[in-house]
Amino acid sequence: MRPIYAVVFAVLLPLAAIAQDFAPQPAANVVFAEQLYLKRPIVVFADSPNDPNFVRQMELLALDYAELAERDVILVIDTDPAAKTEWRQKLRPRGFSLVIMDKDLRPVVRKPLPWDVREITHAIDKMPLRRTEMLEQNPAGR
Repeated sequence: MRPIYAVVFAVLLPLAAIAQDFAPQPAANVVFAEQLYLKRPIVVFADSPNDPNFVRQMELLALDYAELAERDVILVIDTDPAAKTEWRQKLRPRGFSLVIMDKDLRPVVRKPLPWDVREITHAIDKMPLRRTEMLEQNPAGR
């Protein structure tokens, strides 16, 4: 194996493992308060799993789970308004809604239409807690 292939393989293999571990979580299975300062929730609401906006959003998110996992994102989905989950009661969506929250569990962005991963990661990277994390990871990047 050529050295460059070995380097590329060594870099991409951990990212593939992260992407495999990253999966949408049903809102009923995720306790809201337990995410405080641990995860950055992205919540996708819809009135039905067949909602075209919900389907499109899930397709867009699936294209690059590694970028989301790198930012400590937990993807929470809620497609059953009748269940009245804790997420639905706190965030009060109407129909399809994409809610991006910071680690302090404060909603930062609410969108009525699907967003791609690039738009989501740009929004996350502007959050104060994320900027602090990036400075801690790369102090020379000031």
